[in-house]
Amino acid sequence: MNLSSEFIDYTKTGFFSKTVADYIAGDIGLKPFYQHPVSIDGVKAAIQQRKKINTDRKLLADVLIKQYGKLTLTTKQQFNIQQLSNQDTFTITTAHQPNIFTGPLYFIYKILHTIKLAETLQKQLPENKFVPVYYMGSEDADLDELGHIYIDGEKFEWKTNQTGAVGRMRVDAVLIELIQRIEGQLLIYPFGKEIIDLMRSYYTDGTTIEQATFQLVNQLFAEYGLIILLPDNADLKRSFIPVIEKELKIGFSHKAVAETVAAFPHEYKVQASGRELNLFYLKDDKRERIEMLNAQYSILNFQLKLSEADILKELHEHPERFSPNVILRPVFQEFILPNIAFIGGGGEIAYWLELKKVFEAVNVPYPILIVRNSFVVISKEIKALAEKLHFSDLDLFKKETDLLNELVKRDTEQQLNLEKEKKNICAIYKDIKNVVTPIDTTLNQHVQSLHLQTIKKLETLEKKMLRAEKRKFQTQQRQLHKIKAALFPHNNLQERIDSVLPYYAHQGKDFIRALYENSLSLEQQFGILTEK
Repeated sequence: MNLSSEFIDYTKTGFFSKTVADYIAGDIGLKPFYQHPVSIDGVKAAIQQRKKINTDRKLLADVLIKQYGKLTLTTKQQFNIQQLSNQDTFTITTAHQPNIFTGPLYFIYKILHTIKLAETLQKQLPENKFVPVYYMGSEDADLDELGHIYIDGEKFEWKTNQTGAVGRMRVDAVLIELIQRIEGQLLIYPFGKEIIDLMRSYYTDGTTIEQATFQLVNQLFAEYGLIILLPDNADLKRSFIPVIEKELKIGFSHKAVAETVAAFPHEYKVQASGRELNLFYLKDDKRERIEMLNAQYSILNFQLKLSEADILKELHEHPERFSPNVILRPVFQEFILPNIAFIGGGGEIAYWLELKKVFEAVNVPYPILIVRNSFVVISKEIKALAEKLHFSDLDLFKKETDLLNELVKRDTEQQLNLEKEKKNICAIYKDIKNVVTPIDTTLNQHVQSLHLQTIKKLETLEKKMLRAEKRKFQTQQRQLHKIKAALFPHNNLQERIDSVLPYYAHQGKDFIRALYENSLSLEQQFGILTEK
């Protein structure tokens, strides 16, 4: 698939927060809340900071070898895992939950950005090695967010009765039936059977969502050397016991975040303030908050009340049962990986900006934060329609109603504004004011009120004229709606709604290759990709 690319500032899209815009711009108000700038100098500084802290590289390599098990590693993957034992090797990481069938498009974009940045840094800093890592957030329990995908505007939802961590849920008859429904949408396309066969081979009855996602993502990205890490692992969590102990004993992370939030500039929205204890208890099909009640550790839906000695004993015997929440998960990630850069979406970057003091409290290096690549993909058909309506790519980010108004005003043969008439009205009321002023100056206010009422009525008439003229542009209106539905489904960015599945069904792995070729590394810009 051949794509031409154009890159614009995130601010021009209208879809990103002030926090993201100001972070990318290097606004001085946010500088106290992160460690390194997004630049080669920032990368070098992050490397030097990371070198001062020991990472258990042998543990990491051993866990990865076990997790890949009987899968055949590509040459790049073998090399990358081997290199992780080297003190001059560092990871570039993105994290995401195991959405069924990879979820929205931006999941793919995050991974490709991670791969491209690792390759770019390898060329620029050849004295080091850089390994791209996808850290799977499989302990997330939000099935409402992870259990559906959209294809051509239709929502396909997994309605299972399973609860707890989504990664630990198992493929059931309902999910297999969902694949059958999706099959009807995709088989008509050249690579539809290929992607359906992949889904069927990995999402098999009884397989965990974590393992199904692991295998599907590996199939898509193994050739690029991507390493997938499954952190829901007893050995990795055992290494994290000192941090979990500190959290259980003194709730250090809540205090650190509270200090940060208190100092955070008021114009930015606080994303995640956390709790007194930022840990869950994870067992079987439940993931429940650990809370401190009456000097005991309480885990409500497990009917557990534990003393400090009891919960620490449980931690040492079963570290896999302790699950960091949104505040401590990033610390766990950076603790187990020799990481220097984290690639995340706007919301992720916003809450990471609240965590610097949490990292400092346990002496874990804080990585460079990079806003992930974002794209809108414009097909040949949609591009042709936009050109027919004489709209540029940048125009398409405007609201549909604004674009339609602009089109009608531009292309109509009728006069749709009453500017000349309003000027004449102004002149008339000026004359009236000259007449009444000698009689009683207090009448001027009444004349002004009549003037404003008349202008407002004319403006209402203008809106009615435009509305009436729009009815003559129904064909263009339908075409414009088709464009907006394709590029901004549900009035959102395409990448936040659409699944990769139909794109793969149309183009196969060429679609992923084209995205890879157009991915940026440190630039942090929004990409408009147009099919040639």
